Amino acid sequence: MDLEKYITVGELNKYIKSIIDNNSHLQNVYLKGEISNFKAHSRGHWYFTLKDETSRINAIMFSFNASKVKFVPMDGMKVLVTGKISVYEASGAYQIYVTDILSDGVGNLHIAFEQLKKKLEAEGLFDKRYKKRIPKIPKKIGIVTAPTGAAIKDIISTLKRRFPICETILFPALVQGDLAAPSIVKQIKKAQEYDIDTLIVGRGGGSIEDLWAFNEEEVARAIFECRIPVISAVGHEIDFTISDFVADLRAPTPTGAAEMAVPDFKDILNYINQVNIRLNEALNKKFEYLNLQLEKIKNSYILKNPISMYEMKEQKLDILIDKLNSNLLNKIEMYKTRFNQLKNNYILNNPKNIYEIKEKYLKDIINTLSNKTNNIVKEYKIKLATYDINRINKLTLNYVKTNNIKINNIIEKLEVLNPLNSLKRGYAIVKKDNKTISNIKDINKDDNLNIQINGGIINSKVIDIKIN
Repeated sequence: MDLEKYITVGELNKYIKSIIDNNSHLQNVYLKGEISNFKAHSRGHWYFTLKDETSRINAIMFSFNASKVKFVPMDGMKVLVTGKISVYEASGAYQIYVTDILSDGVGNLHIAFEQLKKKLEAEGLFDKRYKKRIPKIPKKIGIVTAPTGAAIKDIISTLKRRFPICETILFPALVQGDLAAPSIVKQIKKAQEYDIDTLIVGRGGGSIEDLWAFNEEEVARAIFECRIPVISAVGHEIDFTISDFVADLRAPTPTGAAEMAVPDFKDILNYINQVNIRLNEALNKKFEYLNLQLEKIKNSYILKNPISMYEMKEQKLDILIDKLNSNLLNKIEMYKTRFNQLKNNYILNNPKNIYEIKEKYLKDIINTLSNKTNNIVKEYKIKLATYDINRINKLTLNYVKTNNIKINNIIEKLEVLNPLNSLKRGYAIVKKDNKTISNIKDINKDDNLNIQINGGIINSKVIDIKIN
């Protein structure tokens, strides 16, 4: 077997790549198709598939080329691409390396405009709640535009004609080309360092390419973040830019922006004259009203007869004094009556009787309680005397029979508990003063004892005590 004729896959892919890379027809290819599987890498590269009704090819656009495109491609977008064909050796797949991309149908700038407009609107940059009010009578106005051209001339001439006492400050900026957007942003930020009431940002008319600086995202965000109220004045009345949507007020033209920024001096003078006329009329009416009030006061009954007011007060005072005296007398009589009632009270006159009555009542209760207690004690003594051991046994046996309890077990338990059975076994119950003695320490010499044994009781006297 001749192994030398076999080559590796990598060598094959490298050979095919060299053939394609050296083919001049494949180094500058123009393709049209529809984008699918679009992916924007974090490093700025774009990966997508370009397809038509029958075929497809993988495409890649590196970040240094993608950054120049004004719009972001999307799946389903029909495009025109320029690039070269080459092979990716690792996978053996051929693909187009895109250097430029155009929209097939709608212009690229229009697509970029709609994409940015949709993005900023979603973020709320067009929301009316963020719009600042334009001052009606500004003292100082800033203008961000080109220092030459018709726009600045129209704005300044209109401001001087309408409101010549207003001061203007020009912040010159590039308004066209790749460096225009950073220049406009810089001047907007610089304007915020001054004491300005309103800021006009704009330029004269032109093509969409000429006006594109005012469609850049950085310009839109600078206008939105500006603390000064901004009037956007870009192009002609039919021209709309992203700056118009973000600004606090949109003017159709630079001249229109100047008219919106300041009032007409003649209108202010007319307004002042009208206010002066209305003020004089109001003052005259006020004077007439006050004169009528003065005449009314001068002709009042009180001023013509001041003594009558004193007389009325005197009469009212007399009525109050009489009423006060009457109330005082009534109160005194009431307290006198209560005092006499207390003075004649039986208890105050005979305080000892209360003690005697209570004492007799207490003695009666004590006697009654004592009698009842003695009767109860006597009754229970009689009951206890009549209840001997045999009676208890008899009652217990009857109770057992009534409740169907085994008699033998109960009798055995009773026999065990019966103190008389202990006497039969030779034990004795010793009592002193009718109290059972449980310890020899409770007995003293010469004590009289009752010793109960089986069959009777022995009365004895203690002669001697021996303690073990």
